[in-house]
Amino acid sequence: MDKVHCYHCGDDCGKNPVVYDGKNFCCNGCKTVYEIFSSNDLSHYYDLQSSAGATPNVVISKYDFLDDPKIIDKLLEFNEDNLQIVNLYIPHIHCSSCIWILENLNKLNPAISSSQVDFPKKTVRIVFNPESIGLKDLVVLLARIGYEPYISLEDFGKGKKKVDRGLIYKLGVAGFAFGNVMFLSFPEYFEVQEFWLDQYKILFRWLMFAFSLPVVFYAGQDYLISAFKGLRSKILNIDVPIALGILVLFLRSTAEIIFDWGSGFFDSLTGLIFFLLLGKFFQQKTYSFLSFERDYKSYFPIAVTKIGQNNKEETVQVYDIKKGDRLLIRNEELIPVDGILINGRAQIDYSFVTGESEPVFKESGDKIYAGGKQLDGAIEMDVLKSVSQSYLTQLWSSTVFSEDKESKFQTLTDSIGKRFTWAVLTIAFVTTGFWLFYDSSKAMNVFTAVLIIACPCAIALAAPFTLGNMLRIFGRKKFYLKNTQTIEQLAQIDTAIFDKTGTITTTQKSSATYEGMQLTLAEESLLKNTLRASNHPLSRTLYDMLAEHNIVPLDDYQEHLGKGIEGQKDEGHIKVGSADFVGNATDQDIETTSVHISTNNTYKGRFVFHNHYRDGVSEVFKAMGEHLHLAILSGDNEGEKVRLEKILPPLTPMYFNQKPKDKLNFIKSLQEQGKKVMMVGDGLNDAGALAQSNVGIAISENVNVFSPACDGILDASKFKELNQYIIASKKAMKIIKLSFLLSLVYNVVGLYFAVTGQLEPVIAAILMPLSSISVVGFTTLATNFLGKKVN
Repeated sequence: MDKVHCYHCGDDCGKNPVVYDGKNFCCNGCKTVYEIFSSNDLSHYYDLQSSAGATPNVVISKYDFLDDPKIIDKLLEFNEDNLQIVNLYIPHIHCSSCIWILENLNKLNPAISSSQVDFPKKTVRIVFNPESIGLKDLVVLLARIGYEPYISLEDFGKGKKKVDRGLIYKLGVAGFAFGNVMFLSFPEYFEVQEFWLDQYKILFRWLMFAFSLPVVFYAGQDYLISAFKGLRSKILNIDVPIALGILVLFLRSTAEIIFDWGSGFFDSLTGLIFFLLLGKFFQQKTYSFLSFERDYKSYFPIAVTKIGQNNKEETVQVYDIKKGDRLLIRNEELIPVDGILINGRAQIDYSFVTGESEPVFKESGDKIYAGGKQLDGAIEMDVLKSVSQSYLTQLWSSTVFSEDKESKFQTLTDSIGKRFTWAVLTIAFVTTGFWLFYDSSKAMNVFTAVLIIACPCAIALAAPFTLGNMLRIFGRKKFYLKNTQTIEQLAQIDTAIFDKTGTITTTQKSSATYEGMQLTLAEESLLKNTLRASNHPLSRTLYDMLAEHNIVPLDDYQEHLGKGIEGQKDEGHIKVGSADFVGNATDQDIETTSVHISTNNTYKGRFVFHNHYRDGVSEVFKAMGEHLHLAILSGDNEGEKVRLEKILPPLTPMYFNQKPKDKLNFIKSLQEQGKKVMMVGDGLNDAGALAQSNVGIAISENVNVFSPACDGILDASKFKELNQYIIASKKAMKIIKLSFLLSLVYNVVGLYFAVTGQLEPVIAAILMPLSSISVVGFTTLATNFLGKKVN
């Protein structure tokens, strides 16, 4: 009698299946899950992959500990009155249908705002409303649909990650089996006919078969699973040739001992998997060694203003912040740590964390969370815990801000790897067909040797090792990139666009003179406190230049991007910004960079700035102009045009009075012409342009310029080295191509011996990891040599 399989999980339903809606289920749990899916218009889950679910086994009482507020607070990533975020580990995530259902949880319960799956880590990040669904109910819901989270309070409390020793165990099993199979093969190697034929031949052969089973189906399972998943998704990944070679060796060897044709190739099979795993172990260790500094983003030049003794303000790096410190967070600045609001009115945008753009209002004494951005003037906060650098890294690397860019970009490895795999398979099948007719005894050896010797592992390793090492080197040079893909994109740019103020000019040396009516003490105090809340480079410069005044919280503060700022205290109202913004339309001076001031709708005067350009601006533009198209996009007037024409290469295009949207549209128009554009800005008014560009670089000058829109952060002290970094990125891509060439030469030579039947599979298995090691060694030495040439 044919077995009846459960429609939801695929298990055997036994003699008495539960029938519902014309479908068979193994239990009421699976039937309930199907009811939930179908009643919420989620039955498409079963179209993605049949029998994809798991049998739910829910014991609600086991989650009673999730009613404890202290435990909940440990588990939550973010906790507001009507919004919480939790990141849960789901061991059962295994396929596309799992991703689909977990990212559609909002259809099962409207209190869930969004859910995002990290497939490699098997985690799901869920944003939900705790007033409608508690954490316990959320976990129970997941368990009921077959995705029970694994929650370890010990892990959460200590913050420890489990060490994955799976590869070491597999390597041990493969090594043990390989040694024993080689030992059992000795009689045949030395042609001990009497001993072999008369007494132990059958026993030794079946012992070799038994040793090969855990090697193939445990130690080598990663290759088989990866190949299967790739083929199921209609993708030829690099594990397909390896898996094919393993299966051919195993099946051929098994057939030989069953039909007494010979002893098979169990020595080659176990040796192949052992050396493959040994190569992978070496690669993993080497990559870990190269990556020991890869939390480079922990050392962003992101700084924040700390209020010290006597209310003295000083700029400190984020990783120097300690519990108990008092911080000043200006308008548009990121809150780097959890803390308590002390002074000021907080209007916080948590969209970086939650995806929700609705601002949250906070009053003195309320808790505020890291990752929020202050939108309404300056606030003061007490720090509750030191900065979570990994959390800032997570915000910067969030797929929410990089998905569009990355989805449109194909890496060099992607474009070459697929073609290489097709070529290997074609050569393997063609040569095997030839040997079947010419000398069938060599056909299987040739087929397996070709698949192994021509494995594109070396190609797959070239890019990660080269770019990973370059990422580390750039980090040491104070050029912090979001990911390795940014280096590939940086190597392709043909156009560079620069903002002016705060980008090619420095606020460290700027000076200004005041022209106009004398300001009263009250007006000076209001001006100083309004400037204190702003993060614009000109505001910061002017704030540092003005005399000290008592710090007072403003009643109202607003910043208008590209125009100016305004503040109010009691009956006093002040506007600071462009002439049009403050109401002085008669001032048409385009010869200077000015900040105008009006109080209570009366124009008072202006501060005229004398810009100081960064050291090496002329040299940087001259060097970059030799291989890139350059342009200046500035929100200021044309006051500096004549001076810029003297500094910059002749005929460099310059565009002034550009609003943030104008900059974005300008870059978009260049991209529509096929240009690869790099935008260099200050991370404030340029956020849209940085996001639109192929590569967005934010210049950091001792201020908190954190912006998820940028792909890289360049320390201002390294501005004159920018062209070197671009050249180094291009050379890094040449190193990858040379690695591909090295791998190709190796493969051509190896294929010659494999195709002509002169190469045994076990020898090929030894040579394959050696080729990978040679590529790793070459890329590491080459990138380290390249890094020494970069200042």
